[in-house]
Amino acid sequence: MTRATLTLSSKNYSSWSLRGWLLTKLSGLEFDEIITGPDDASARAEILLLSSSILVPCLRHEGAVVWDTLAIGEYLNEVMPEARLLPADRIMRAHCRSISGEIHSGFTTLRASLPVNIKGYFANFKIWSRAQADIDRVCTIWRECLNRSGGPFLFGERSMADAMYAPVITRFATYDVKLDPQLSAYASMILAMPEMQEWIAAAKEEHEDIEELEVEY
Repeated sequence: MTRATLTLSSKNYSSWSLRGWLLTKLSGLEFDEIITGPDDASARAEILLLSSSILVPCLRHEGAVVWDTLAIGEYLNEVMPEARLLPADRIMRAHCRSISGEIHSGFTTLRASLPVNIKGYFANFKIWSRAQADIDRVCTIWRECLNRSGGPFLFGERSMADAMYAPVITRFATYDVKLDPQLSAYASMILAMPEMQEWIAAAKEEHEDIEELEVEY
């Protein structure tokens, strides 16, 4: 049987590639990676948030071609149900879909002001007030989920929501965003997952830099 493939762009800069890759890893589906370099026009547009139709990451599996991260998560939940990327409980499942959709389509100021850059670290980074509003909303989402589920993940066990918010956690680490103890523990736990450690190690090995995402202040 032909293995699944997952097309990715930069591991250092691409939040969407991280989401798709982490969802696939958490599902348990075996796959091969196809890397499209950031010099590729379509990949660069995706990384710089210039594309209205994001075609990376793209999962190919048994005739299916799936290129939107939410669609990838839903597809993987169907073909790998034992991974429980979506909670079994109907109400929690609806909540998981809602907050995953919110990060998928919103938080544009956070994306633009704090671009993903896993190799970077900017201590005491000055955060624009509108970006702070996005950060505050993310923290509210996490706090409500953790308090409702009891943790340690947003819905108790690992789910699509944790994968969808993983790039936000790397942003908070890169730009030295201060979190309260509960949320800091959650973020540290996500970063310490073997899958995240694998991604971070690969990101740090990348040689290509995108000047537009290398902030200097």
